[in-house]
Amino acid sequence: MVGRSKIGFFNDIKLRVLNKLSTWQSKKFSCGGKELLIKAVVQVVPAYAMSVFKIPQTLCEDIERAIARFWWGSSKTQGCIHWAKWERMCHAKTRGEMGFRDFSSFNQALIAKQGWRILQNPESLMAKILKAKYFKHTGFMEAKLGSTPSFVWRSILWGQ
Repeated sequence: MVGRSKIGFFNDIKLRVLNKLSTWQSKKFSCGGKELLIKAVVQVVPAYAMSVFKIPQTLCEDIERAIARFWWGSSKTQGCIHWAKWERMCHAKTRGEMGFRDFSSFNQALIAKQGWRILQNPESLMAKILKAKYFKHTGFMEAKLGSTPSFVWRSILWGQ
């Protein structure tokens, strides 16, 4: 269950990402190979949790920092120059950048998709439960946080 310490709860996701990156760190990959590993493996690991919960910003930043270190070739023993800001590397490939995901924005988009499901499928079990508990007399778009909201409801409202 998600308690007060959100970082501790989601630390497993961070450890899985760091584990994958550390196993690849010693290998020599081309830029295309690194890009493929980052986009197809590393950025997919937290996707399920991100579709349900708002991941703490510090966790998103730690994962992005680890990906940037892997991309630029730095390790714990030797540093490397990062030639571009991470925010810039997250811009679309059509704009001439790498197209990596900004984890915070991706997290918000996935949670907004849950809100969209509530709007599109009001007869679903999830929509009925949330409506009965949090927005009994209003619509989803007018819903407020309430007095004792769950972490899932807080997350959905953040994505709204």
